[in-house]
Amino acid sequence: MAYTVWNLVKYGAIAGLSVVLAGCTGTGAVRPLSFAPVSGSKVAGTDSILSALNGGILPADAASGLSGADRLRALEAEYQALEKAPLGQVVAWSSQSGRTAGEVSAGTPYQVGQQNCRQYVHTATIRGVPVKGQGAACRNDDGSWTPLG
Repeated sequence: MAYTVWNLVKYGAIAGLSVVLAGCTGTGAVRPLSFAPVSGSKVAGTDSILSALNGGILPADAASGLSGADRLRALEAEYQALEKAPLGQVVAWSSQSGRTAGEVSAGTPYQVGQQNCRQYVHTATIRGVPVKGQGAACRNDDGSWTPLG
């Protein structure tokens, strides 16, 4: 009887572990983070937090093709990726029409002096044209991020 109970426990544990591991081996696609926009009136100092990104890291000529709302979405995605996204996780954004969209991913945090910094990449499709920006930013005491260079 003890042998049968042991087998049941052993096979049950193997089955449970198999289910857990099956959840880890999906398609391999990284799902974007979802986040609430920081542009709401609930967040104090939002303008200064996003303005510290100095327009973001997308090439200026491409970013000039964004509407004001889409530019805000792109900056919010950069901020969220720098502030919250784990390594390899993307923060996606898209326009209301769906014709303009992008993704931001941030690298492993590192320190420069006393500041936490991250490298990051922003890819987007603006008016049907793919664009890419790369850079690094460091976190300020007020929670904002300032791009380097």
